[in-house]
Amino acid sequence: MTIVEQGGGPAPQAAPDLIKETTTQTFVKDVIEESKRQPVLIDFWAEWCGPCRQLTPVLEKAVRAAKGKVKLVKMNIDHHPAIPGQMGIQSIPAVIAFVNGQPADGFMGAVPESQVNAFIEKLTKGMTAPGEPNIAEILQEAEAVLAEGDPAAAAQIYAEILGFDATNIAALAGLAKCYVTTGAVEQAKQTLAMVPESKRNDAAVKAVQASIDLAEQAQAVGPVAELEQKVAANPLDHQARFDLATALNALGKRSEATNQLLEIVKRDRKWNDDGARKQLVQFFEAWGGADEATVEGRKRLSTILFS
Repeated sequence: MTIVEQGGGPAPQAAPDLIKETTTQTFVKDVIEESKRQPVLIDFWAEWCGPCRQLTPVLEKAVRAAKGKVKLVKMNIDHHPAIPGQMGIQSIPAVIAFVNGQPADGFMGAVPESQVNAFIEKLTKGMTAPGEPNIAEILQEAEAVLAEGDPAAAAQIYAEILGFDATNIAALAGLAKCYVTTGAVEQAKQTLAMVPESKRNDAAVKAVQASIDLAEQAQAVGPVAELEQKVAANPLDHQARFDLATALNALGKRSEATNQLLEIVKRDRKWNDDGARKQLVQFFEAWGGADEATVEGRKRLSTILFS
């Protein structure tokens, strides 16, 4: 095997745990077996190789930044020539990535830090670092808990996510939704205010904003019993029926709220500049497109509009 010399100087010492030196005897354990748990980079280097010395701190920094998603194993080709010989390594530095016990990718030479970071990012895409929470799974858990009717417990889960990632949009929206559910509208508004302007069009954020708007409307319309009496006394009092729908929605009575607005649409589509249909659409946005009440409400609305 011919190794192309690319400079001089000793390579820095390896760091423990994520970064270590290996030998011909320990290569299988350190690289092959370990790569079945997470990707492992094998860095072939030599003390006389200048570019190796340039690349080593860049590699170590990138590996530490990956927080355990990838490990770095270094092999001195002068002390342990058999493995690089078998792998056909012709020049150094040479970095080979092992995944699931097999070589998966690699590069040669002292590449820039940005290229090393991109290489590791591609290699570890979608992976969760050891000890790092799986945010997607925890978000699903919080949504399930909230759907089961326990907003306090869901709020705690969302708060835990925000403790790890204070800018997580789904967690901010979820926490705000918990506040709306418990009637703490001001807290919901304060939470949603933490969402950057550029993310305000996120579906979850818009849904919570719609819920907040509806909750504030409900606070102003009066008790359900009084509104029901008004509608019973005068079925053509569309404003009373509209307010009743808003109040019913605030109580979680989605089907009943839908019925009242659809009744207005049937009786007078143009009332209040198409206000009943627009309010129903806001209901749908607040409930979410997959909600049973939304799906059923859309069907019934379409039937009325296109019959």
